[in-house]
Amino acid sequence: MFKNLLKYSFRSLRKHKSFVFINVIGLSIGLVCTIIIALFILYELSYDQYNENKDSIYRVILNGKLGGQEVTVTSTASIIAPTMLNEFPEVESFLRLNSRGETIIKYEEKFFTEDAFLEADSTFFSFFSIPLIRGNPKTVLAEPHYVVLSESAAEKIFGDEDPVNKLLQIGNDETHYKVTGIMEDIPEHTHFRASVLGSFMTNPRASDKEWLSNSFDSYVMLKPNMLPENVNDRFAPMIEKYVGPVVTKFFGITIEEFFEAGNKYNMYLQPLVDIHLDPSIEQDLKPPNDPKYLWIFGSIAILIIIIAAVNFMNLSTAQAIKRAKEIGIKKVCGSSQAKLIMQFLNETFILSLTALLLAILITELTLPYFNNLLDLNLQVGYFENWYTIPAFLLLCIVIGFLAGTYPAFYLSSFNPNKVLKGNLRSGKGNGKLRSALVVLQFAISIILIVGTIIMFRQLNYMQSKELGFDKEEIFVISRAGTLDKKVNSFKDELMKVKGVMSVSASTAIPGRNNNNNGYVIKGRQEESFLLQTCWADHDFLKTYGMTLESGRFFDKAGSGEEEGCIINQVAVKSYILDDPFATRFMVGRDDPEEMTIMPVIGVVQDFHHESLRNPISPYIIRFKHDDMNWGYISIRLAPNISSDVISEIEDVWESFTAGVPMQSFFVEKDIERMYREEKQNGQLSVLFAIIGIIIAALGLYGLTSFAIAQRTKEIGIRKTYGATIANIWYLFAREIIILVVISSVIAIPLIWWVADTWLQNYCYRISLEAFDFLYGFLIAIFIALITISYRIIKTARANPTESLRYE
Repeated sequence: MFKNLLKYSFRSLRKHKSFVFINVIGLSIGLVCTIIIALFILYELSYDQYNENKDSIYRVILNGKLGGQEVTVTSTASIIAPTMLNEFPEVESFLRLNSRGETIIKYEEKFFTEDAFLEADSTFFSFFSIPLIRGNPKTVLAEPHYVVLSESAAEKIFGDEDPVNKLLQIGNDETHYKVTGIMEDIPEHTHFRASVLGSFMTNPRASDKEWLSNSFDSYVMLKPNMLPENVNDRFAPMIEKYVGPVVTKFFGITIEEFFEAGNKYNMYLQPLVDIHLDPSIEQDLKPPNDPKYLWIFGSIAILIIIIAAVNFMNLSTAQAIKRAKEIGIKKVCGSSQAKLIMQFLNETFILSLTALLLAILITELTLPYFNNLLDLNLQVGYFENWYTIPAFLLLCIVIGFLAGTYPAFYLSSFNPNKVLKGNLRSGKGNGKLRSALVVLQFAISIILIVGTIIMFRQLNYMQSKELGFDKEEIFVISRAGTLDKKVNSFKDELMKVKGVMSVSASTAIPGRNNNNNGYVIKGRQEESFLLQTCWADHDFLKTYGMTLESGRFFDKAGSGEEEGCIINQVAVKSYILDDPFATRFMVGRDDPEEMTIMPVIGVVQDFHHESLRNPISPYIIRFKHDDMNWGYISIRLAPNISSDVISEIEDVWESFTAGVPMQSFFVEKDIERMYREEKQNGQLSVLFAIIGIIIAALGLYGLTSFAIAQRTKEIGIRKTYGATIANIWYLFAREIIILVVISSVIAIPLIWWVADTWLQNYCYRISLEAFDFLYGFLIAIFIALITISYRIIKTARANPTESLRYE
């Protein structure tokens, strides 16, 4: 029986080739989108899932608030994790990580640049399931100046030579590091990057006892069956015990009074598997992704599949007249409604399976493009995971039921007497349903179009907004510490290069903060104030084109101004500094009586030192003394300079560093990097919106073709009585325009709500405008009319005599 059903199904589909073609193309395109989006979502959800102990590993998060400025960060003090091990019975082990970022490694006389150098405690390999190829996981990081290389780093540095026990010079450290192990490359879907692991014990602050010096990522592994909530409850007593005396020492108030004043200092545990999709926490190891985009693209996949399924339903019911006699004859010959339903569902599953096979082929061809766009390595992995093939088959079945159930019941319900007597006509109810489905398709299309327009407008706004400094033509050299105490001499030599306008040394630059420090104000010692801190030289303001609101910047000819500071307007407003120049900021680590006192000598106009996702926060610029040799060298270049100028800068660098590779970037490109996620998602949205529109247009073209076929005689009669091509075109186009208008009425309130909610994630954002929605409506109208016009005009131009003979 099943064999006969398949035979009838294949025979029937061969008779309706245009119907098969449109549906297979539409479904396959929709399935490609669904597969790509599913791969992307699964990849994002797979972060850190490979770790064997993932359910017992947590990261310590610090939530602090000083002077009204609240931060939630991964940075914690070095002493916190060891204290938790000693005093929290739930904690089995701890791990501290410190990212040193891009680092220069020297072996013999060759220099190598490694993108990710990470300092880690000796417990690293018990926390993360990274296989060691060489070395003992318990001892490879147990001593200072031990280092473990990734397999790719070892091959790059040593080639075929055995790396173990070889010595490397890393960064400016005069003590050589000993290679103690080789590990497999860390998987991409890990919340940190590391091609080189150094022992955390090498860090001078590894044994630091300062409780308010928060610079490291701390992790704990809980004992079996221990609850993180119990650990969270223990943080408050620990803070009172250890942080309380520090607060009293510096602010002269108890920890209770500190909290009563509206300040915060608390910690909690974050599950390892939640790290990658939690952008609410500031972290340095690897930027997290926003889970809202998973919801957005997941919704897009569902909407596109709905459009493709609606196509099938519409085209199936539209061609009911063509299949009426076939159904009538089968019923007269004894076929039951159940058998006919099974046949039509079989046809749907055959089309769905054909579309799936075509979609898999298209996916394999287009996956390299998507990987390049997303900077990922997505793979289908048909046989790597047991659920891949069943998931494809389940998707095929779901689409088959979604698209084929209604047409199967509708077609199988025809009365054979009416059908064989030729009394069957396309009913009003059926026509209304098809119109409703077309409205649904175009409502979805308009949502995709308008959403894409708004996403791109927001991205363009972030990339073009005035930032409070001149980002163009600034070339930055990172790792200024390589110059040691020769920074000023290096600056002098650079100023001799033709095309160099100014040079500045600083510990931070816009887009790359370094320290978020706590300060007190003289006369207000009971309060505390949090400010992003940058140490900079005399030329910083000029190099970045910032504007002073009042006062002055550091003056080379000035006397004692090195002990002064410059703050931004937000600091003045946030901390209610009625007379900024009477304000004295105080800071120190050891003795409150010996705190450094810094008078405010200038107020700089606000500038964006972080992404536009975040509000401008209080900022302080302190003078960078010669002994602070770390940070950046910023070089303002003349407009339209040639590459020769960069080459000359590299030559100067080489002469000062004996061949150490120069690590550099342009500020403008670096700022674009902050919005890479928005740019990638915008490009994906455009692509998926186009695909959704194409699928809807395919269905509309098919519906128009069937409608014209049913009304061919009517067109011939109208032409006989003098109707023009324009009259015939308007006859059909009017219906489509009405449907698109109804689609817009449904879609616009929905996309307005979604877009407005999405924009709330940005502190600096565009306002929704009527043109955003008008453009969506006009694009939908234009595509709909272009889609149907060719078919209508072709029929309208035919000889009316041929139309009147049409059966």
